[in-house]
Amino acid sequence: MSLSFVLPDRLSAAEPPEARGTPRDGVRLLVARPGRPVRHRRFRDLPSALAPGDLLVVNTSSTAPAAVDGTRSDGRPVTVHVSGPVPGVPDRWVVELRTPARERVHDGRSGEVVTLPGGAHAVLVAAHPDPAAVRSRLWRAVLDTGATALTRWLERVGRPITYSYLRDTPGIDDFRTVVARPGREFPSAEMPSAARPLTRDVLARLAARGVGVAEVVLHTGVSSVEAGETPLPERYRVPARTADAVNTARAAGRRVVAVGTTVTRALETVAADDGSVRAGSGWTGLVLGPDRPARTVDGLVTGWHEPQASHLLLLEAVAGPETVAAAYAAALAEGYLWHEFGDSCLLLA
Repeated sequence: MSLSFVLPDRLSAAEPPEARGTPRDGVRLLVARPGRPVRHRRFRDLPSALAPGDLLVVNTSSTAPAAVDGTRSDGRPVTVHVSGPVPGVPDRWVVELRTPARERVHDGRSGEVVTLPGGAHAVLVAAHPDPAAVRSRLWRAVLDTGATALTRWLERVGRPITYSYLRDTPGIDDFRTVVARPGREFPSAEMPSAARPLTRDVLARLAARGVGVAEVVLHTGVSSVEAGETPLPERYRVPARTADAVNTARAAGRRVVAVGTTVTRALETVAADDGSVRAGSGWTGLVLGPDRPARTVDGLVTGWHEPQASHLLLLEAVAGPETVAAAYAAALAEGYLWHEFGDSCLLLA
């Protein structure tokens, strides 16, 4: 990892910006590109930071209230985070166990039954992603919610996944973006948060400036990747109309700007060596970094990632290490806020 820094606790956004008296599109936006000084704007200024003909690509995955309180076999309370389905294994779900204090649980065991609200149960089957592992924070599980579909059951008994830097637990609507669309699939376990500051007003002004907007779907799992872990496979879909829009923009010499690492991962999964893309769907295990730079995406709207996060390599794969380092140095110096309710950054290659 080429970028290392210390994140002061005071820079963790502890609540949604609306609770701080700031509208969604009022969060700060740092604009960074090679060879130019960084600029400090507000997210509502995003249209003016882009050029007519540029294409902005958003992730329309919604967010599930994927955290549920339960009781372990020995009576200890536990919180179950439902990450999503196990790739290629029917009727198995990836879950993460946390204590009520939001600390990771590593002593789950195969066959353990967790009692959940409404007579539901989670039965731990095997560790994930390595079923042979003896200790794990992630498990493959059978989720028995009776006659109620999992997504409907979660809407009734679940809450958003949160971490210790948040002061309270905001409502699920605070974790859903304006571009989110419910679908038949299990949605994201955690919000694709780069699009959170988008508002209908910003979208209208993007259109008025001649900036196109296209859509992909990538359903995120739990984001609590530990040091040394690579991002897990995730479900994605790039529609034909989006592939056409990307290829048209590139042919015209315009920029393709992804809103979030999720969009970047989806587009780069279907990218050819020359940067053209095709429609596609399925599971992606793509990890961008020094050995696999971005081919299609040459701009990225993103939040701020923690030190040593694997996402930092993805940012560098799009904008280059020097630009990312300059952006992070400026954000730390100017007191930008981190995490899903924090401030934003526009990185341009």
